[in-house]
Amino acid sequence: MSVEKYLKHLRLDRLPHVWCPGCGHGIVLKAAVGAIEELGLNPDKIAVVSGIGCSSRATGYLNFNTMHTLHGRAIAFATGVKLARPDMHVIVMTGDGDAGAIGGNHFIHAARRNMDITVIAFNNNIYGMTGGQYSPTTPEDCYATTSPYGNIEKPFDLSKIAIASGASYVARATTFNFLDLQKYIKNGLSNAGYSFVEAVTQCPTYFGRYNKIGTAPKMMEYLKSAALPISKAKKDMAAELKCDEVSVSRVFELKESIYSDRIITGEFVNQPRPGYVDKYEKVIQKAGAHSE
Repeated sequence: MSVEKYLKHLRLDRLPHVWCPGCGHGIVLKAAVGAIEELGLNPDKIAVVSGIGCSSRATGYLNFNTMHTLHGRAIAFATGVKLARPDMHVIVMTGDGDAGAIGGNHFIHAARRNMDITVIAFNNNIYGMTGGQYSPTTPEDCYATTSPYGNIEKPFDLSKIAIASGASYVARATTFNFLDLQKYIKNGLSNAGYSFVEAVTQCPTYFGRYNKIGTAPKMMEYLKSAALPISKAKKDMAAELKCDEVSVSRVFELKESIYSDRIITGEFVNQPRPGYVDKYEKVIQKAGAHSE
């Protein structure tokens, strides 16, 4: 894809961006813009909503209808936009803290309702904008400004939460696997209901430095080595247990902890079904018929 096809969707007068050198958020932004371009979506029919955090600054650089809202409330605002303008493609760009902590209830209930929005979670395992505090996705024993002796809390798996809450499309990729990430965002945008795409991204300024992973290239090398496609993980386990991949699926869910040092990637759920907006429209029609 030519550079011009990306640039036309950016507010060039807002550049250069505020992200640190080596931050992966620009890669996620590029993947989202690439997915939009490949689908040929009308820019006037796109609304992108963000909350607060490093990831949420993305809306400022996009040449669409954008809203930079309150901390943790991006999904709530996006729900309102979609209900008011069901003809719009509504995208949420959020972070692991914005979505998983203060915005956690909005996250799970929008998935439960199968609300017709696409949520892209920039997961860098730390609060980057506010000083490097540990977040809901910071792994155990990892360091941050608020966990100088190591994090003692079990982290959230955002994709698993989305699955358990009822999202009709769930996928995860790292910033190293750019083409996969772009494909998953594209598939999420094509899904009628609640789509959740987790982008595991690097933060060399805080997470990488505090945990002695090294520079941004070193973090990308880590993402490359740690990423394990779910299809390969299931094949490996099927071979180990001497059974077929269908039989191993449930076992895999129970024993995924053996891959605790890996990042399981891929499409976890792809089950399109009528979204909330379609169901709500039927309620409106019923109410109108009853009033007559």
